[in-house]
Amino acid sequence: MLDASSSARRPRAVRALIAAAALAAATLVAPAPAGAAVSRAELALRWAPIHYQDVDATGSHALSGRSDYLTAVDFDGDLDGRNNWDRAGQAGASLAAHAYYSVVETSTHWYITYFFFHPRDWTDHPFFETEHENDGEGALFAIERDGSPYGVLRSTVTVAHSDFFSYTPAGSTWTSGGESVDGTLRFQASPHDTFEHPVTAQEAQGHGLKAHPQYDINGDGLVYYPSTVAETPSSGNDRDVRYELIDIFAAGGLWAQRSNASLFAGLGTFAGDTSGDCGAGTWSCSTNSANAPWGWDDGDDAPARGEIASDPAKMAAAYFTVPGGLARSYSYNPYAGAAAALAEAARTATPTVD
Repeated sequence: MLDASSSARRPRAVRALIAAAALAAATLVAPAPAGAAVSRAELALRWAPIHYQDVDATGSHALSGRSDYLTAVDFDGDLDGRNNWDRAGQAGASLAAHAYYSVVETSTHWYITYFFFHPRDWTDHPFFETEHENDGEGALFAIERDGSPYGVLRSTVTVAHSDFFSYTPAGSTWTSGGESVDGTLRFQASPHDTFEHPVTAQEAQGHGLKAHPQYDINGDGLVYYPSTVAETPSSGNDRDVRYELIDIFAAGGLWAQRSNASLFAGLGTFAGDTSGDCGAGTWSCSTNSANAPWGWDDGDDAPARGEIASDPAKMAAAYFTVPGGLARSYSYNPYAGAAAALAEAARTATPTVD
């Protein structure tokens, strides 16, 4: 669970939602019996990646490595995106590990988006590199509904800044389609449950995300394990840190906050300014430069901005060759209610580089 100081700073309704989500997922300690139905929270927890996070402790913007820790968006107790750079280094800010997820369903597949947040995208180089407040990268996992409780993972597409990278597990029936598969998604056993999980990794500073070991820990680093509790790393070289999942679609959650002008500068783009020392000693600090999943975009590819999360079947069909095809209509997709607004944002929003 969250540490006491972090929990106390959250609004009562948010604390209640988090507690309910943790309770719903708490039974996921062993594989479900054959034929048993599982909740979306259980499905997300089962396929959540073991996550390698490289850590750089050098430079004043690194906060001795803490700038590379995963946090909740409201790690500082509020939903103001324009104070996160400053508050990342302040006493009392919670660095307990969280990640966000959304589940979208068709008759043939589940699509799970995982979103990893950092308060800073930073650099310690003085030339030709920018940094910015807030940072959001992640991955889309496609799971075939084969009749088993959790299905079979067929592919992932990861987000590294403004580029997407695609992977398939060994033995997957999915192959290259409109985009070439970039590598093999490997699995690793978790000490905290009975499953093997896919393995992803993020670089230090800019936090681009790929399948491990295309990114890896170089020196200090953190290994995060999916769980129903949120732990704070003991140091920048803690190799066993549990992270808690938060449903993007929870009442009052991240999706519900999409029009909150304190948190978002536009649909899918986090608000961020140049306060504090952002940009000091570097090339510059850019504003409003981080994205939520419905703002992710690879401008060179066919799917539009945000469709990796909001229309993942389109993404899967565009990227991969899928034997037997896949359903394109959704039985569960809360993003769909904002389809027109998302399409307009994709057409008119200024591109951002996370």
